Amino acid sequence: MLYHLFKAFDFELPGTGVFNYISFRAGMALIVSLIISLWFGKGIIRMLQRMQVGETVRDLGLEGQLKKQGTPTMGGLIILAGIIIPTLLFARLNNIYILLMLLATVWLGAIGFVDDYIKVFKKDKRGLAGTSKIIGQVGIGLVVGLTVYFHPAIRTKVEVPQVLAEQFDEREVTTFAEESGEVHYLLDRRQPNTTIPFVKGNEFNYSSVLGLFGREARKYTWILYVLVVIFIITAVSNGANITDGIDGLAAGTSAIMVLTLGILTYIGGNIIFSQYLDVMYIPGIGELVVYIGAMLGACIGFLWYNAYPAQVFMGDTGSLALGGIIATLAILVRKELLIPVLCGIFLVENLSVVMQVSYFKYTKRKYGEGRRIFKMSPLHHHYQKLGYHESKIVSRFWIVGVMLAVLTLVTLKLR
Repeated sequence: MLYHLFKAFDFELPGTGVFNYISFRAGMALIVSLIISLWFGKGIIRMLQRMQVGETVRDLGLEGQLKKQGTPTMGGLIILAGIIIPTLLFARLNNIYILLMLLATVWLGAIGFVDDYIKVFKKDKRGLAGTSKIIGQVGIGLVVGLTVYFHPAIRTKVEVPQVLAEQFDEREVTTFAEESGEVHYLLDRRQPNTTIPFVKGNEFNYSSVLGLFGREARKYTWILYVLVVIFIITAVSNGANITDGIDGLAAGTSAIMVLTLGILTYIGGNIIFSQYLDVMYIPGIGELVVYIGAMLGACIGFLWYNAYPAQVFMGDTGSLALGGIIATLAILVRKELLIPVLCGIFLVENLSVVMQVSYFKYTKRKYGEGRRIFKMSPLHHHYQKLGYHESKIVSRFWIVGVMLAVLTLVTLKLR
Protein backbone atom coordinates (compact mmCIF):
# COMPACT_ATOMS: atom_id res chain seq x y z
CA MET A 1 0.00 0.00 0.00
CA LEU A 2 2.77 2.46 0.95
CA TYR A 3 4.72 1.47 -2.16
CA HIS A 4 1.74 2.33 -4.38
CA LEU A 5 1.08 5.52 -2.41
CA PHE A 6 4.56 6.92 -3.01
CA LYS A 7 4.43 5.88 -6.66
CA ALA A 8 0.98 7.35 -7.33
CA PHE A 9 1.67 10.77 -5.81
CA ASP A 10 5.30 10.86 -6.89
CA PHE A 11 6.48 12.02 -3.47
CA GLU A 12 9.99 13.40 -3.41
CA LEU A 13 10.45 13.20 0.32
CA PRO A 14 14.00 12.23 1.30
CA GLY A 15 14.31 8.50 1.89
CA THR A 16 11.10 7.38 0.14
CA GLY A 17 13.20 5.82 -2.62
CA VAL A 18 14.02 2.91 -0.31
CA PHE A 19 10.51 1.58 -0.90
CA ASN A 20 11.72 0.46 -4.31
CA TYR A 21 13.92 -2.14 -2.61
CA ILE A 22 12.41 -5.48 -1.69
CA SER A 23 14.98 -6.02 1.06
CA PHE A 24 13.95 -2.77 2.81
CA ARG A 25 10.24 -3.49 2.58
CA ALA A 26 10.77 -7.07 3.79
CA GLY A 27 12.74 -5.78 6.79
CA MET A 28 10.03 -3.25 7.59
CA ALA A 29 7.35 -5.93 7.27
CA LEU A 30 9.25 -8.10 9.75
CA ILE A 31 9.63 -5.23 12.24
CA VAL A 32 5.97 -4.15 12.01
CA SER A 33 4.87 -7.79 12.30
CA LEU A 34 6.92 -8.17 15.49
CA ILE A 35 5.36 -4.99 16.91
CA ILE A 36 1.85 -6.22 16.10
CA SER A 37 2.54 -9.68 17.55
CA LEU A 38 4.26 -8.47 20.72
CA TRP A 39 2.35 -5.27 21.47
CA PHE A 40 -1.16 -6.06 20.26
CA GLY A 41 -0.75 -9.77 20.97
CA LYS A 42 -0.92 -9.03 24.67
CA GLY A 43 -4.24 -7.23 24.15
CA ILE A 44 -5.61 -10.12 22.10
CA ILE A 45 -4.65 -12.58 24.86
CA ARG A 46 -6.47 -10.43 27.46
CA MET A 47 -9.51 -10.26 25.20
CA LEU A 48 -9.53 -14.06 24.82
CA GLN A 49 -9.25 -14.41 28.62
CA ARG A 50 -12.21 -12.06 29.18
CA MET A 51 -14.24 -14.03 26.64
CA GLN A 52 -13.19 -17.24 28.42
CA VAL A 53 -11.84 -18.69 25.18
CA GLY A 54 -9.89 -21.38 27.02
CA GLU A 55 -8.43 -24.68 25.89
CA THR A 56 -10.28 -27.82 26.98
CA VAL A 57 -7.68 -30.44 27.85
CA ARG A 58 -8.31 -34.16 27.91
CA ASP A 59 -6.42 -36.18 30.49
CA LEU A 60 -3.99 -38.26 28.41
CA GLY A 61 -1.71 -39.08 31.30
CA LEU A 62 0.97 -36.58 30.25
CA GLU A 63 2.95 -34.71 32.89
CA GLY A 64 1.81 -31.11 33.38
CA GLN A 65 -0.97 -31.48 30.84
CA LEU A 66 -3.89 -30.60 33.08
CA LYS A 67 -2.18 -27.34 34.11
CA LYS A 68 -2.92 -26.07 30.61
CA GLN A 69 -6.64 -26.26 31.17
CA GLY A 70 -8.19 -22.86 30.45
CA THR A 71 -5.17 -21.39 28.62
CA PRO A 72 -6.50 -19.02 25.92
CA THR A 73 -6.69 -20.54 22.47
CA MET A 74 -7.41 -19.07 19.00
CA GLY A 75 -4.11 -17.21 19.34
CA GLY A 76 -3.65 -17.82 15.64
CA LEU A 77 -5.42 -14.47 15.27
CA ILE A 78 -2.14 -12.88 16.40
CA ILE A 79 -0.27 -14.68 13.63
CA LEU A 80 -2.84 -13.76 10.98
CA ALA A 81 -2.79 -10.08 11.98
CA GLY A 82 1.02 -10.13 12.01
CA ILE A 83 1.05 -11.47 8.44
CA ILE A 84 -1.80 -9.61 6.75
CA ILE A 85 -1.34 -6.04 8.04
CA PRO A 86 2.40 -5.63 7.22
CA THR A 87 1.89 -7.32 3.85
CA LEU A 88 -0.87 -4.87 2.97
CA LEU A 89 1.35 -1.98 4.07
CA PHE A 90 4.63 -2.88 2.37
CA ALA A 91 3.99 -5.31 -0.50
CA ARG A 92 3.06 -4.51 -4.08
CA LEU A 93 -0.60 -5.42 -4.13
CA ASN A 94 -0.72 -5.81 -7.92
CA ASN A 95 1.63 -8.79 -7.72
CA ILE A 96 -0.20 -12.07 -8.41
CA TYR A 97 1.98 -14.01 -5.96
CA ILE A 98 1.15 -11.61 -3.11
CA LEU A 99 -2.57 -11.79 -3.93
CA LEU A 100 -2.46 -15.60 -3.92
CA MET A 101 -0.70 -15.72 -0.56
CA LEU A 102 -3.12 -13.25 1.04
CA LEU A 103 -6.04 -15.31 -0.26
CA ALA A 104 -4.51 -18.55 1.07
CA THR A 105 -3.85 -16.92 4.46
CA VAL A 106 -7.40 -15.64 4.89
CA TRP A 107 -8.97 -18.82 3.48
CA LEU A 108 -7.07 -21.29 5.67
CA GLY A 109 -7.26 -19.00 8.70
CA ALA A 110 -11.04 -18.87 8.29
CA ILE A 111 -11.27 -22.68 8.22
CA GLY A 112 -9.24 -22.92 11.43
CA PHE A 113 -11.22 -20.10 13.06
CA VAL A 114 -14.54 -21.87 12.38
CA ASP A 115 -13.11 -25.09 13.83
CA ASP A 116 -11.95 -23.30 17.01
CA TYR A 117 -15.23 -21.38 17.28
CA ILE A 118 -17.25 -24.60 17.25
CA LYS A 119 -14.99 -26.17 19.88
CA VAL A 120 -14.97 -23.17 22.22
CA PHE A 121 -18.36 -21.50 21.85
CA LYS A 122 -20.49 -24.45 20.74
CA LYS A 123 -18.77 -26.73 23.27
CA ASP A 124 -18.31 -29.41 20.61
CA LYS A 125 -14.89 -31.02 21.10
CA ARG A 126 -14.97 -32.47 17.59
CA GLY A 127 -14.95 -29.01 16.05
CA LEU A 128 -15.48 -28.60 12.33
CA ALA A 129 -16.23 -31.90 10.60
CA GLY A 130 -13.18 -33.48 9.01
CA THR A 131 -14.96 -33.58 5.66
CA SER A 132 -15.59 -29.83 5.81
CA LYS A 133 -11.93 -29.16 6.58
CA ILE A 134 -10.83 -31.26 3.63
CA ILE A 135 -13.31 -29.51 1.33
CA GLY A 136 -11.91 -26.15 2.42
CA GLN A 137 -8.32 -27.27 1.84
CA VAL A 138 -9.22 -28.77 -1.53
CA GLY A 139 -10.88 -25.47 -2.43
CA ILE A 140 -7.78 -23.35 -1.88
CA GLY A 141 -5.70 -26.04 -3.58
CA LEU A 142 -7.91 -25.72 -6.66
CA VAL A 143 -7.55 -21.94 -6.70
CA VAL A 144 -3.76 -22.04 -6.28
CA GLY A 145 -3.24 -24.87 -8.77
CA LEU A 146 -5.43 -23.38 -11.52
CA THR A 147 -3.98 -19.89 -11.04
CA VAL A 148 -0.37 -21.07 -11.20
CA TYR A 149 -1.10 -23.15 -14.28
CA PHE A 150 -3.19 -20.71 -16.30
CA HIS A 151 -2.42 -17.16 -15.16
CA PRO A 152 -0.35 -15.40 -17.86
CA ALA A 153 1.75 -13.47 -15.32
CA ILE A 154 3.04 -16.65 -13.68
CA ARG A 155 6.00 -18.01 -15.59
CA THR A 156 9.59 -19.12 -15.18
CA LYS A 157 12.73 -18.53 -17.21
CA VAL A 158 15.28 -21.26 -17.89
CA GLU A 159 18.67 -20.91 -19.53
CA VAL A 160 19.10 -22.36 -23.05
CA PRO A 161 22.00 -22.35 -25.54
CA GLN A 162 22.13 -19.53 -28.09
CA VAL A 163 21.41 -21.95 -30.95
CA LEU A 164 18.17 -23.06 -29.30
CA ALA A 165 17.23 -19.51 -28.26
CA GLU A 166 17.38 -18.37 -31.91
CA GLN A 167 14.62 -20.85 -32.79
CA PHE A 168 12.07 -19.04 -30.60
CA ASP A 169 10.26 -15.74 -30.96
CA GLU A 170 12.37 -12.91 -29.54
CA ARG A 171 9.51 -12.05 -27.15
CA GLU A 172 10.00 -15.43 -25.49
CA VAL A 173 13.74 -14.99 -24.90
CA THR A 174 15.46 -12.66 -22.42
CA THR A 175 19.18 -11.98 -22.68
CA PHE A 176 21.27 -11.40 -19.61
CA ALA A 177 24.90 -10.27 -19.79
CA GLU A 178 27.36 -10.71 -16.91
CA GLU A 179 30.09 -8.18 -16.12
CA SER A 180 32.55 -10.54 -17.75
CA GLY A 181 30.69 -10.11 -21.02
CA GLU A 182 29.23 -13.64 -21.08
CA VAL A 183 25.66 -13.61 -22.42
CA HIS A 184 22.91 -15.89 -21.12
CA TYR A 185 19.70 -16.67 -22.98
CA LEU A 186 16.59 -17.23 -20.83
CA LEU A 187 13.58 -18.91 -22.39
CA ASP A 188 10.17 -17.86 -21.06
CA ARG A 189 8.28 -20.92 -19.82
CA ARG A 190 4.68 -21.10 -18.66
CA GLN A 191 4.47 -24.84 -18.23
CA PRO A 192 4.13 -26.21 -14.68
CA ASN A 193 7.78 -27.01 -14.12
CA THR A 194 9.48 -27.51 -10.79
CA THR A 195 12.86 -28.38 -9.25
CA ILE A 196 14.14 -31.90 -8.57
CA PRO A 197 16.59 -31.85 -5.65
CA PHE A 198 20.03 -33.50 -5.90
CA VAL A 199 19.84 -33.80 -9.72
CA LYS A 200 22.00 -31.91 -12.22
CA GLY A 201 19.88 -29.98 -14.74
CA ASN A 202 17.18 -30.28 -12.11
CA GLU A 203 14.16 -28.88 -13.93
CA PHE A 204 11.16 -31.21 -14.08
CA ASN A 205 8.03 -30.65 -16.16
CA TYR A 206 4.79 -32.29 -15.06
CA SER A 207 3.75 -32.80 -18.67
CA SER A 208 6.60 -35.30 -19.07
CA VAL A 209 4.74 -37.70 -16.76
CA LEU A 210 1.66 -37.77 -18.97
CA GLY A 211 3.90 -37.84 -22.03
CA LEU A 212 4.49 -41.50 -21.23
CA PHE A 213 0.88 -42.14 -22.30
CA GLY A 214 1.24 -40.38 -25.64
CA ARG A 215 1.41 -36.85 -26.97
CA GLU A 216 -2.34 -36.26 -26.64
CA ALA A 217 -2.24 -37.01 -22.93
CA ARG A 218 -0.13 -33.89 -22.31
CA LYS A 219 -3.16 -31.62 -22.70
CA TYR A 220 -4.48 -33.01 -19.40
CA THR A 221 -1.36 -31.97 -17.49
CA TRP A 222 -3.33 -29.26 -15.69
CA ILE A 223 -5.44 -31.93 -13.98
CA LEU A 224 -2.34 -33.74 -12.70
CA TYR A 225 -0.79 -30.49 -11.53
CA VAL A 226 -3.91 -29.33 -9.65
CA LEU A 227 -4.21 -32.73 -7.93
CA VAL A 228 -0.57 -32.51 -6.81
CA VAL A 229 -1.11 -28.98 -5.45
CA ILE A 230 -4.26 -30.05 -3.56
CA PHE A 231 -2.44 -33.02 -2.01
CA ILE A 232 0.55 -30.91 -0.92
CA ILE A 233 -1.51 -28.12 0.66
CA THR A 234 -3.80 -30.57 2.46
CA ALA A 235 -0.95 -32.76 3.73
CA VAL A 236 1.28 -29.94 5.00
CA SER A 237 -1.63 -28.04 6.52
CA ASN A 238 -2.72 -31.11 8.48
CA GLY A 239 0.91 -31.86 9.37
CA ALA A 240 1.27 -28.45 11.02
CA ASN A 241 -2.04 -28.99 12.79
CA ILE A 242 -0.83 -32.29 14.25
CA THR A 243 2.54 -30.79 15.24
CA ASP A 244 0.82 -28.10 17.31
CA GLY A 245 0.65 -30.25 20.44
CA ILE A 246 3.17 -28.79 22.88
CA ASP A 247 4.29 -25.25 23.70
CA GLY A 248 6.34 -23.56 20.97
CA LEU A 249 6.73 -26.59 18.70
CA ALA A 250 4.62 -25.56 15.68
CA ALA A 251 5.53 -21.85 15.83
CA GLY A 252 9.27 -22.50 16.16
CA THR A 253 9.56 -25.14 13.44
CA SER A 254 7.38 -23.02 11.12
CA ALA A 255 9.68 -20.01 11.62
CA ILE A 256 12.67 -22.13 10.54
CA MET A 257 10.85 -23.34 7.42
CA VAL A 258 9.67 -19.84 6.53
CA LEU A 259 13.17 -18.37 6.84
CA THR A 260 14.49 -21.08 4.52
CA LEU A 261 11.75 -20.41 1.98
CA GLY A 262 12.59 -16.71 2.22
CA ILE A 263 16.18 -17.42 1.13
CA LEU A 264 15.01 -19.65 -1.73
CA THR A 265 12.46 -17.04 -2.81
CA TYR A 266 14.99 -14.21 -2.85
CA ILE A 267 17.40 -16.30 -4.94
CA GLY A 268 14.68 -17.42 -7.37
CA GLY A 269 13.49 -13.85 -7.84
CA ASN A 270 16.95 -12.37 -8.46
CA ILE A 271 18.27 -12.93 -11.98
CA ILE A 272 21.92 -12.63 -10.91
CA PHE A 273 21.76 -15.05 -7.97
CA SER A 274 19.58 -17.54 -9.85
CA GLN A 275 22.03 -17.64 -12.75
CA TYR A 276 25.03 -17.98 -10.45
CA LEU A 277 23.45 -20.88 -8.55
CA ASP A 278 21.89 -22.33 -11.72
CA VAL A 279 18.35 -22.35 -10.35
CA MET A 280 15.05 -21.46 -11.94
CA TYR A 281 14.46 -17.71 -12.33
CA ILE A 282 10.87 -16.68 -11.58
CA PRO A 283 10.02 -13.08 -12.53
CA GLY A 284 8.04 -11.27 -9.84
CA ILE A 285 8.47 -13.96 -7.18
CA GLY A 286 10.91 -11.80 -5.21
CA GLU A 287 7.99 -9.70 -3.96
CA LEU A 288 7.03 -12.66 -1.78
CA VAL A 289 10.07 -11.91 0.39
CA VAL A 290 8.01 -9.03 1.85
CA TYR A 291 5.21 -11.46 2.76
CA ILE A 292 7.74 -13.94 4.17
CA GLY A 293 9.29 -11.19 6.30
CA ALA A 294 5.86 -10.48 7.80
CA MET A 295 5.22 -14.18 8.40
CA LEU A 296 8.60 -14.70 10.04
CA GLY A 297 7.94 -11.77 12.37
CA ALA A 298 4.49 -13.15 13.19
CA CYS A 299 5.87 -16.60 14.08
CA ILE A 300 8.66 -15.17 16.27
CA GLY A 301 6.32 -12.67 17.94
CA PHE A 302 3.76 -15.37 18.67
CA LEU A 303 6.50 -17.60 20.05
CA TRP A 304 7.14 -14.92 22.70
CA TYR A 305 3.81 -15.86 24.28
CA ASN A 306 3.67 -19.49 23.15
CA ALA A 307 7.04 -20.65 24.54
CA TYR A 308 6.85 -22.90 27.60
CA PRO A 309 4.83 -22.30 29.69
CA ALA A 310 2.46 -21.05 27.01
CA GLN A 311 0.28 -18.00 27.72
CA VAL A 312 -1.76 -18.70 24.58
CA PHE A 313 -2.26 -21.50 22.05
CA MET A 314 -2.58 -20.84 18.33
CA GLY A 315 -5.41 -23.32 17.87
CA ASP A 316 -6.47 -24.47 14.42
CA THR A 317 -6.78 -20.79 13.48
CA GLY A 318 -3.00 -20.65 13.38
CA SER A 319 -1.83 -24.21 12.74
CA LEU A 320 -3.99 -24.94 9.67
CA ALA A 321 -3.02 -21.57 8.19
CA LEU A 322 0.73 -21.98 8.88
CA GLY A 323 0.95 -25.37 7.21
CA GLY A 324 -1.09 -24.31 4.19
CA ILE A 325 0.92 -21.10 3.80
CA ILE A 326 4.25 -22.96 3.87
CA ALA A 327 2.96 -25.43 1.27
CA THR A 328 1.66 -22.65 -0.99
CA LEU A 329 4.95 -20.75 -0.74
CA ALA A 330 6.91 -23.86 -1.73
CA ILE A 331 4.60 -24.41 -4.71
CA LEU A 332 4.91 -20.82 -5.94
CA VAL A 333 8.72 -20.91 -5.62
CA ARG A 334 8.68 -24.24 -7.52
CA LYS A 335 10.33 -26.10 -4.65
CA GLU A 336 7.42 -28.38 -3.74
CA LEU A 337 9.54 -31.52 -4.18
CA LEU A 338 11.77 -30.26 -1.35
CA ILE A 339 8.85 -30.30 1.09
CA PRO A 340 9.64 -33.82 2.45
CA VAL A 341 13.06 -32.46 3.46
CA LEU A 342 12.19 -28.92 4.55
CA CYS A 343 8.95 -29.94 6.30
CA GLY A 344 10.39 -33.18 7.62
CA ILE A 345 9.06 -32.45 11.13
CA PHE A 346 5.50 -32.15 9.82
CA LEU A 347 5.99 -35.27 7.69
CA VAL A 348 7.24 -37.41 10.56
CA GLU A 349 4.48 -36.19 12.88
CA ASN A 350 1.91 -37.05 10.22
CA LEU A 351 3.42 -40.46 9.55
CA SER A 352 3.56 -41.32 13.25
CA VAL A 353 -0.22 -40.91 13.49
CA VAL A 354 -0.87 -42.87 10.27
CA MET A 355 1.45 -45.70 11.37
CA GLN A 356 -0.02 -45.84 14.88
CA VAL A 357 -3.63 -45.97 13.72
CA SER A 358 -2.95 -48.41 10.86
CA TYR A 359 -0.94 -50.81 13.03
CA PHE A 360 -3.51 -50.66 15.83
CA LYS A 361 -6.34 -51.58 13.42
CA TYR A 362 -4.27 -54.32 11.76
CA THR A 363 -3.28 -56.00 15.03
CA LYS A 364 -6.82 -55.73 16.37
CA ARG A 365 -8.14 -57.63 13.35
CA LYS A 366 -5.36 -60.22 13.46
CA TYR A 367 -4.84 -60.78 17.18
CA GLY A 368 -8.10 -59.52 18.67
CA GLU A 369 -6.36 -56.70 20.49
CA GLY A 370 -4.82 -53.49 19.19
CA ARG A 371 -1.07 -52.97 19.57
CA ARG A 372 0.92 -49.77 19.23
CA ILE A 373 4.22 -48.81 17.65
CA PHE A 374 4.62 -45.66 19.76
CA LYS A 375 3.63 -45.12 23.36
CA MET A 376 1.42 -42.34 22.02
CA SER A 377 1.06 -40.40 18.79
CA PRO A 378 1.86 -37.87 17.38
CA LEU A 379 5.57 -38.43 17.88
CA HIS A 380 6.13 -35.56 20.35
CA HIS A 381 3.70 -37.21 22.78
CA HIS A 382 5.70 -40.45 22.50
CA TYR A 383 8.73 -38.62 23.91
CA GLN A 384 6.58 -37.09 26.64
CA LYS A 385 5.53 -40.59 27.64
CA LEU A 386 9.22 -41.54 27.80
CA GLY A 387 9.68 -38.84 30.42
CA TYR A 388 11.24 -36.02 28.37
CA HIS A 389 10.27 -32.50 29.40
CA GLU A 390 8.34 -30.39 26.89
CA SER A 391 11.15 -27.84 26.58
CA LYS A 392 13.73 -30.53 25.75
CA ILE A 393 11.47 -32.08 23.10
CA VAL A 394 10.81 -28.71 21.48
CA SER A 395 14.49 -27.73 21.53
CA ARG A 396 15.54 -30.97 19.89
CA PHE A 397 12.81 -30.73 17.26
CA TRP A 398 14.03 -27.20 16.49
CA ILE A 399 17.58 -28.51 16.09
CA VAL A 400 16.37 -31.18 13.68
CA GLY A 401 14.38 -28.50 11.85
CA VAL A 402 17.52 -26.37 11.44
CA MET A 403 19.46 -29.38 10.12
CA LEU A 404 16.71 -30.07 7.58
CA ALA A 405 16.68 -26.39 6.58
CA VAL A 406 20.43 -26.45 5.98
CA LEU A 407 20.08 -29.64 3.92
CA THR A 408 17.36 -27.93 1.87
CA LEU A 409 19.66 -25.00 1.10
CA VAL A 410 22.55 -27.34 0.32
CA THR A 411 20.47 -28.83 -2.52
CA LEU A 412 21.11 -25.59 -4.43
CA LYS A 413 24.63 -26.83 -5.16
CA LEU A 414 24.62 -30.52 -4.17
CA ARG A 415 23.62 -32.29 -7.39
